[in-house]
Amino acid sequence: MSLTTELSARAGGQCELCAATGADVPFSVDPDSAEAIATSVLLCSTCQSQLDGSEPLTTDHWRSLTDTMWSQVPAVQVMVWRTLQRLCHESWASEALDMLYLDDDVRVWAESVEQDPEPDLAGSLVHRDGNSAVLSAGDTVTLIKDLSVKGAGFTAKRGTAVRGISLVQDNAGHIEGRINGQQIVILTEFVKKSGQGRVTFTFRATQRSR
Repeated sequence: MSLTTELSARAGGQCELCAATGADVPFSVDPDSAEAIATSVLLCSTCQSQLDGSEPLTTDHWRSLTDTMWSQVPAVQVMVWRTLQRLCHESWASEALDMLYLDDDVRVWAESVEQDPEPDLAGSLVHRDGNSAVLSAGDTVTLIKDLSVKGAGFTAKRGTAVRGISLVQDNAGHIEGRINGQQIVILTEFVKKSGQGRVTFTFRATQRSR
């Protein structure tokens, strides 16, 4: 029995990420390149092209992850987590990440992908959090003290997670992030970089004979 046939039987012929019918693309979940059902998912051509970089991510297409995230298949869980990470600037994706539970071994697998190398920061501003960790655009940070947000009428509480931050290019002490639906400027000394920052994933679709 071919891998495509096995995956189709497991998925009922549907894409395991967006639930589209007629899915027929076996997709190997990095970094494991073994041609096995346990380390592969079945995708439709749309999911494949957006994950391998052939086409840009279309936010509305991936809203289906809020349903497929409940899959009990580890390989699917890994792909859902990685894709939500790429979309974490969207509020619905951020909320889904908060709800998504991964067993420890599955989380290790999900995070075991190639990350962007440390950028050459010579001659440029370096944004650092309250613990002196270097911050990058797209990182997730956590507030380490209550912050009164002037003009917005609320206080951002200590422990609040701010995902998909932007760096203020002309001030190393400032970042921007969204809290309670408001895009605000935050002092870097009042945040701590979270373990899940920006991650760049290299996906590989594997075409095999059926």
